[in-house]
Amino acid sequence: MSGHSHWSTIQRKKGVNDAKRAQLFTRLSKEIAVAAKEGGDNIEFNPRLRLAVQKAKDGGMPNDNIDRAIKKVSADSTDFEEIWYEGYGPGGAAVLVHALTDNRNRTSNDVRSTFSRQGGNIGEVGSVNWLFDRRGMIVISGASTDLETISLESIDLGALDFSDPSDGSVEIYTELDTLETVRAGLTTIGAKVVSSEISMLPTTTIDLNQDIANQNIRLLEKLDDLDDVQHVYTNGVFPDSVETP
Repeated sequence: MSGHSHWSTIQRKKGVNDAKRAQLFTRLSKEIAVAAKEGGDNIEFNPRLRLAVQKAKDGGMPNDNIDRAIKKVSADSTDFEEIWYEGYGPGGAAVLVHALTDNRNRTSNDVRSTFSRQGGNIGEVGSVNWLFDRRGMIVISGASTDLETISLESIDLGALDFSDPSDGSVEIYTELDTLETVRAGLTTIGAKVVSSEISMLPTTTIDLNQDIANQNIRLLEKLDDLDDVQHVYTNGVFPDSVETP
């Protein structure tokens, strides 16, 4: 049984206000657009698009918005470039930033200046990505006793590992090609699936004290607020008392 960085838990605990919800829908639309352009708009034959659509539904995006995002691809000439940025937060925690952008210079300047202003350091390509594995991640919620039982059953369904129950939720980790089947199996046994996505999971972690943890949270929040940023990952482990902006 595995622990986790708590960054994803902190993000979920914050809730979604109107501004964050609008930003989320924009990000989900980008993911749908990139998936459709790369593999076609037939969801049955495009696994990446199927996953992006499921993620959008999990995020509360209306079906009409999803349909528009798919249909818009054929008429939209915008090409989004996928870029990964690597760096370190205060105290040496590794930070991995995933962006989809139509303007590389703008995004690079935004990411670099955010690292600098928040006491972090942007690194060279390959400096920290080796500290993460690309895995499927399914979040389920419920009572602690139910979560423990379902988490153990998830291994029989093909999951690789799962996190310790925290605040009524558990993260279940899978291989990329078994993400959909494990999710379907969890739904069949009555699990309440909150979300499923491809994530970058740290292979090693670094414990952060209260002060350094708060500094890292501010960096991660500022990076996450950038318009072109889709995901932010870290191998920092935060105290339970860490502040959330």
